[in-house]
Amino acid sequence: MASPINESRIGYLYEAVRCGTVRAAADYLDVAPSAVSRQIALLEEELAIALVERNKRGVRPTEAGALLIEYFRQQRSHQGDLIAKLQEIRGLRRGTIAVVMGEGFASTMVSGPIKQYCEAYPEISITLDLCSTNEVMRRVSEDEAEIGLVFNPASDARIVSRVGSRQPMHAIVSPAFPLVGKVQSVTLRDMLPYPLALTHPEHGTRRLVDAAMLLEKVRLTPAITTNSATILKLFAKSNLGFTLLTPISIAAELAAGELVAIPVENRLLQSPEAHLVTRAGRQLSPAANRLLQRLTAQINQYAQYGSAS
Repeated sequence: MASPINESRIGYLYEAVRCGTVRAAADYLDVAPSAVSRQIALLEEELAIALVERNKRGVRPTEAGALLIEYFRQQRSHQGDLIAKLQEIRGLRRGTIAVVMGEGFASTMVSGPIKQYCEAYPEISITLDLCSTNEVMRRVSEDEAEIGLVFNPASDARIVSRVGSRQPMHAIVSPAFPLVGKVQSVTLRDMLPYPLALTHPEHGTRRLVDAAMLLEKVRLTPAITTNSATILKLFAKSNLGFTLLTPISIAAELAAGELVAIPVENRLLQSPEAHLVTRAGRQLSPAANRLLQRLTAQINQYAQYGSAS
């Protein structure tokens, strides 16, 4: 029995929704806008159901349209995984792995497991993007990336954690910071006199810090708010104040003696985890699984760093 769905037309629907407007999708596909509209209309006619809603801002999917788009994404990801597995069987090592992670993980992961992986499998390329927690979760759930590395993510039925590693947050300061050498740990209240730098609220670290302040009934107002872990580290290195990060975020700086990590006595700041995540139901290719194993080993090296301090 023939399929009632013309799958080639779903691609037009997908691009119209992804791009936001029919015209933008047409530009991306290098076709006339009328061709995009026509293919979507034919698909709606075949299925006897509306797939998009049009408004002044463009198009958005109906509930039925969203189901088709999810189907399209899954089919595309399955095809990519199949090709990667066929290449593996044939003994090939070519291919691309898409990875997304928070910026705080980048320096440790690139200099460690990703460097080792690239040396071991030089014909496999890695696409690595740095994103906020929310964006990492979105890209993985929508199959724009195979592997995500994220800090303290919110629960999402579309996402499965392949490994979780406890990563307590510390007060990150320069060696010249007034409390270095004088205390073994601090509370958030102890840090009230000192300027603070934090990330924006969409980052997992910031959400956790905000919750920790509520728990301790302390309000620390950031002197600097940024989307860059590099800026946070420079703020602390310059002895302008302190920030709150996990030691894995500053591994190189700790080893070089450029920064100091002081444990913070707060139940919430002691509890967070780093998670390697993939989309629920997605089977990674052998090449992606090898990279996942290397990333897992690296984050486990920093598990519970300083928790006994």
